[in-house]
Amino acid sequence: MQVMKLDQLETPCLLLDESRLERNVARMRAHLDSLGVNLRLHVKTAKSIDVVRRVLRSPQDPITVSTLKEAEYFLANGVQNILYAVGMTPNKLEHVTDLRRRGAGLALILDSVEAAHAVAAHARSRADRIPVLIEIDCDGHRSGMLPGDPALIEAGRVLADGGCELRGVMTHAGGSYNCTTVAAIKAMALQERDAVLNAAKALRTAELPCPVVSVGSTPTATCAGNLTGVTEVRAGVFVFFDLVMAGLQVCTLDDIALSVLASVIGHQREKGWIIVDAGWMAMSRDRGSAKQKIDQGYGLVCNAQGEPYPDLIMTDANQEHGVIALRQGARAALPDLPLGTLLRILPNHACATGAQHQAYQVVREGSDTVGATWPRFAGW
Repeated sequence: MQVMKLDQLETPCLLLDESRLERNVARMRAHLDSLGVNLRLHVKTAKSIDVVRRVLRSPQDPITVSTLKEAEYFLANGVQNILYAVGMTPNKLEHVTDLRRRGAGLALILDSVEAAHAVAAHARSRADRIPVLIEIDCDGHRSGMLPGDPALIEAGRVLADGGCELRGVMTHAGGSYNCTTVAAIKAMALQERDAVLNAAKALRTAELPCPVVSVGSTPTATCAGNLTGVTEVRAGVFVFFDLVMAGLQVCTLDDIALSVLASVIGHQREKGWIIVDAGWMAMSRDRGSAKQKIDQGYGLVCNAQGEPYPDLIMTDANQEHGVIALRQGARAALPDLPLGTLLRILPNHACATGAQHQAYQVVREGSDTVGATWPRFAGW
């Protein structure tokens, strides 16, 4: 591609600091290696083979997807070991079998006896021994069966006796996103681990197979100290990190690799406002940090080099306009940012902000040169 400088980009656009990405990946890899568990990268954040290739050690490495479109895309790019980590519904099963017949080692999850019957019936009708993990509820966050629920064994038998491959159990500690201290996240990591270990024990005691014991969330993956008995960890946001992760203290602002490049397009000086060309269409509607100790609005504002301005955030957003102002109670002075000034805005939620854009403009730390453009995709 033609070498470009940041000031040649049309804003708003999505920037990816490759140096920070590399550090984030190396740190997580070293941590999980020290705990003796495999990483099953969750690709829903990246949605780009160019990003994923910088995380996987080989094309044979496993990934997690949240849509069948992601499974299609990564299979086309040579990745076959795929877990579809969203509860299964019958109207997707034909698509699942089609992907498997084209070479995808695609496994499913479910959390009810009803779903187990549906998947088993489809597997028998297509002579397709679909691998399935049973989702376990470790924290009351969203989905899953409780480890002590008798229905867990019933679902396991339906799968094992009904033409499927009962591969094991998995859980997601989504409750970790509501923790207020690192100590609480560490406790949640133990709770997450113990829930799936108890479920795995219940299946094995019933003489049902359970080779895979899978956990996953970026906060618990980052803070876990003991994963004995766990076979794999699913995580994805750690590749980029974001303001919510920084608010949870699992990363620093200097670890956040993703930002939106925006331009100053006007001022409302009497209101203390700076107007930029990145609104909620560029940043997303996600306000995850509003529940945390520090509310970052729609994003934390940095200069073009990625250095945060003291207490400067996007306080409000319309579709294509962002309002930049000092956070309430700030003692800092509003910086003088003339028309056309480039700003980088750190996002609350990397997944949501990434979903608003079609490509990453890739830079290296300390450089204003765009080294590459990596396409990303969206949709289902």
